[in-house]
Amino acid sequence: MRISTLILLSACLILLAQSAQAAPDGEELYGRYCSSCHGLDGKGGVGVPLSLPSFLDTVPDEYLKKTIRNGRSGRIMPAFQSLSDAQIAAVVKHIRGWTDQPAIKEDMTPIEGDVKKGAKLFAERCSQCHGEEGRGGRGTGVTQSRKRDLPIIAPALNNSGFLASASDVMIRDTIANGREGTPMIAMLAAGLSESDIDDVVAYIRSFEKDATSLEKALNGHADEPPVIMLESPYDMEETIENLKQAITDQNFTLIRTDYLDSGLVEEGKENKKQVMLHFCNFGFLFDALSIDPRVGMFLPCRVTVVEKDGKVTLSTINPRRLSTLFNNDELKEACDQMYEVYNGLLEDATL
Repeated sequence: MRISTLILLSACLILLAQSAQAAPDGEELYGRYCSSCHGLDGKGGVGVPLSLPSFLDTVPDEYLKKTIRNGRSGRIMPAFQSLSDAQIAAVVKHIRGWTDQPAIKEDMTPIEGDVKKGAKLFAERCSQCHGEEGRGGRGTGVTQSRKRDLPIIAPALNNSGFLASASDVMIRDTIANGREGTPMIAMLAAGLSESDIDDVVAYIRSFEKDATSLEKALNGHADEPPVIMLESPYDMEETIENLKQAITDQNFTLIRTDYLDSGLVEEGKENKKQVMLHFCNFGFLFDALSIDPRVGMFLPCRVTVVEKDGKVTLSTINPRRLSTLFNNDELKEACDQMYEVYNGLLEDATL
């Protein structure tokens, strides 16, 4: 009997050790998925600061979990659909470690208010930071490289991810008490009444009617092919000359022409049937980088001309497809413009 008890106890200890070993490491997960935007210490950067007491001590764990799961469509914050509930809980536990205060309980009590009055108050008191119709502050949060409107980018409130994560009570308390350490002031102290704040909350909640359609519009190019490609009726040399002329006609500057495998093979042994043209409109480049520095991943512009089996094809990356990866509705407009330019260049070169 004693031996059986010892065996059973040993088995339990082994299972507990294995369970502890398999538990997700919140610090490691945060470092891998969150720190590049929010900082290793949670003090912010591209993303908002998470370690502020005025933030951590006023949001429930459910809000953090839903935010990680849902992200913010059209903003830099992605949706982490691949993480398990246990992994997200571990990340939240790590974030919660930056405060010694226990998490507040989520309160799902709906707030009633006058939407029309709330819209007027929002335009007067909130839109300067949160944008017209709550679309959010402009810029990326990278103050070291690009200007932005405020030291902390005001979140988009007209956003399916935010509206699915934040309760009415949390929104009300944030408006009333502000966020110390950010430009968000306490509106109760600034002159709004509790009734006024309820009206603003009602207006923000009314965004749910069009937040989903905004999300669908952002992801409207998810089925676009990754590459724009056209076949040329001309030979290799004439196609390249036509493309150079089209680049000039579109007010772009041709930066250089080289072989696709240049630098990858010994000089002089490059494949002469694979040529890449690099070009740029510096005004457009500056504007796009100001919206989101990640656009530098596919700028300056490039078109590849390849001759194979007697056929000449032109190809370039499809900016519309890339726009779905960046999760930035401002950048989506720039990607749509770039798509039209690329498509026009390839068509002009092959007419």
